[in-house]
Amino acid sequence: MADDSTGGYGETTGRPRGRALRATGRRRKPHSRRRRVLKAAAWTAAAAVVLGGTGAGFAYFKLNGNISGVDIDAQLGKDRPGDTPDGSMDILVLGSDSRSGTNGKYGKGQEGARSDTAMVVHVNKEHDKANVVSIPRDTIVERPACSRDDGGGTAPRQRAMFNSAYEVGGPACAVKTVESMSGVRMDHYAEVDFAGFKKLIDDLGGVEVTTRKPIDDPDSHLKLSPGAHKLDGEQSLGLVRTRHAVGDGSDLGRIQLQQAFLKALMDQVNSVGVFSSPKKLYDLADSATSAVTTDSDLDSVRDLAGLASMLKGIKSDDIHMSTLPVTYDPQDPNRVVPVESKAAKMWSAIKRDAAIPKSAEKGSASGAGDAGGVVG
Repeated sequence: MADDSTGGYGETTGRPRGRALRATGRRRKPHSRRRRVLKAAAWTAAAAVVLGGTGAGFAYFKLNGNISGVDIDAQLGKDRPGDTPDGSMDILVLGSDSRSGTNGKYGKGQEGARSDTAMVVHVNKEHDKANVVSIPRDTIVERPACSRDDGGGTAPRQRAMFNSAYEVGGPACAVKTVESMSGVRMDHYAEVDFAGFKKLIDDLGGVEVTTRKPIDDPDSHLKLSPGAHKLDGEQSLGLVRTRHAVGDGSDLGRIQLQQAFLKALMDQVNSVGVFSSPKKLYDLADSATSAVTTDSDLDSVRDLAGLASMLKGIKSDDIHMSTLPVTYDPQDPNRVVPVESKAAKMWSAIKRDAAIPKSAEKGSASGAGDAGGVVG
């Protein structure tokens, strides 16, 4: 699959992009508890509250000022799936591929921004387990009409690449596209870019992974021998961007790497002991809040800390990773299309706060290949 193109299916608007994490929809009424990144950001936000409550109030206000927020509710209006107030929560987490600013070295000559990584994170009503559904960015979808925050808009398209939704209409269009294809209302939206991701990993002190096969990808600039490694931010970014050196070289193989890395990242967050080091705590909080942009429900340290408190009980073993069931597009072998019958089972399970049935994942191109066994 082409690495960073929309293959003629998307348009470029040239709109400036936000920095990192956002949210949509009304927050469901959680009882009291539970990424690529989201969990690390939530933990650091909780740390910020601790700092603010121990006499270092200036830290709270600085960190609070780091956070960018967007009111996606206002852009989407009321034409959305219903919200089920059962205590569960659905979050669309995006990693964007903008090449602006310090991200420029990752794709010279490429303009605009698309959703490089997309995951729907469903937290169950008990807040002790989660389902993560990755959406391949090369998936051909029916993109709904979207408005933009600059007052413009885009017409619906019958055949559009999923990652073009962000490109033409920003976060709100990405959310609207996911809600349209899934029937699941997104309670929140989170986004992180390359530079923010790297700094988070470096401030965590790196992430430990074990590779079972060699990885040598000149495009992502990553070269690893089999064995145990502690990846810094640059190497971690290379791993989650690697595609040509694993599996069949498609985005589907890269998704398997991303899911394995996410679990390793969560284990690292749980074991790093940030609360024992005030400096590490503050550095992590500063980089996380600078790297993320949230919706109006999550655009303060207090709100992020509340989310952190809810999510902190979930460990990597409590997360079920899956990928939208797809097959290769008959019209373009470099693209994939959803297997509607299987996708319907997957989304239905999420709406019912139930386990995703194995029949929804079996036989999909998403699970083909051995990329998932490269990192353990």
